[in-house]
Amino acid sequence: MTTLPMRNVVLVLPLVALSACQLAPPHVRPEPPIADQYPASTEEERQSGVGAANLGWREFFVDPRLEILIDSALVHNRDLAVAVAQIDEARGLYRIERTNRLPAVSVNAEASRSRGASSAPAASGAESIAELYTIGAALSAFELDFWGRVRNLSAAARAQYLASVEAASAFRRSLIRDVASAYLTVLESSERIELAAATLQSRQDALRIAQRRLEAGVTSELEFRQAETLQRQAEADLAALRLSKAKNESYLTVLVGASVDESLPKALPLAAQSTRSQIAVGLPSELLEARPDILAAENRLRAARANIGAARAAYFPSISLTGSYGYASTELDDLVGDGGLAWHFGPSISVPLFDFGRRRGNLAVAGSRERIAVANYEKAIQTAFQEVSDALAGRRLLAEQVAAQERGTIAQRRLAELAQLRYQEGVISYLEVLDAERNLFTAEQLLLQLRRAEAINLVTLYIALGGGS
Repeated sequence: MTTLPMRNVVLVLPLVALSACQLAPPHVRPEPPIADQYPASTEEERQSGVGAANLGWREFFVDPRLEILIDSALVHNRDLAVAVAQIDEARGLYRIERTNRLPAVSVNAEASRSRGASSAPAASGAESIAELYTIGAALSAFELDFWGRVRNLSAAARAQYLASVEAASAFRRSLIRDVASAYLTVLESSERIELAAATLQSRQDALRIAQRRLEAGVTSELEFRQAETLQRQAEADLAALRLSKAKNESYLTVLVGASVDESLPKALPLAAQSTRSQIAVGLPSELLEARPDILAAENRLRAARANIGAARAAYFPSISLTGSYGYASTELDDLVGDGGLAWHFGPSISVPLFDFGRRRGNLAVAGSRERIAVANYEKAIQTAFQEVSDALAGRRLLAEQVAAQERGTIAQRRLAELAQLRYQEGVISYLEVLDAERNLFTAEQLLLQLRRAEAINLVTLYIALGGGS
């Protein structure tokens, strides 16, 4: 067994110690700038049900048509394709930085011929042909990473790569939410159009009756014009709803990334767009692991701190190795052999002296970016907390609004029926009938809007809690 002389051990130990030097600040999660619990959340809401992060989107949605559309969006959406491509880009950059930690060895073979004047007398006019053949392996400028500069750059690239993975996951979930929201909006438009068309038909019938009554002299032209105004208003409302639906369908097509096939399963009505499972809210601290946007922000913070270590390492000497080993000969037949052995070894050291503040400026930039990353991380947590809190409030209050609007619509429908009966009996004027039917139409339209808002809010809550896997 061969042992190193004591003087070599004395020289090696400091280098080994320096190679373990870590100049980057340690990664510690900032304290979450949010409350320990969601406002007005109950113990039942926190514990009862399934955690959103453990509930796949196929188990969450109940409409088979919507599931097919989401599937198509996850395959064809162009923005998602960009996010996935950015993962590949970040992975490639990480591989580049990681390879800098290892020596780059290349194998070279070269043959050259040159013509020049010989050493013979000038009168002879003789010229010679010189030949040189070389083959060998070379190591070019491999940096000995004593201060961790290359290691920290590699760590920063890795953190950026992981951030791009989480960012793509966050975009994927937001795409699921957007497709569901657009789909529910189209569904609301369709049901409102059906309601408006039925209302228009009844008002056309009423206008024909008013026309006959006017011709018979039973009613005045004023009442006929009131009935006509009601019909024209229904026509305008129907046209506006159709325009809104066309725009919503175009937006849904862009999200899905392909035209919507009309042979898909029939859509469920808005009133049936509820989840199969009750979602457990949990605690705000669980968002730190469940939300990919928060994880992406944390990885960007890791990258910023690693870059600080690389900037600090620039203050220390840079040591590199260059070397080659191989054979060189003027005869090809004698290329490989002891006589043609050639080698070169050349360590170099670069000590920074004067750079007029360049390194100090780079370190200041790295420190500023780390503080920005901390603020962005904390902002991501606060945004997630707000989204969950708003959706929780919406889950409670929108359910109350829908229930109240359903009761109000029933009452308004009965009021319109009574107004029509009293008008036929000559007790009230047609103006009161007009007001009652207009209020009924408004109440029915508002009920559909609230049902759509409630369904979208449930989707928002699911995604905000980290669902969508």
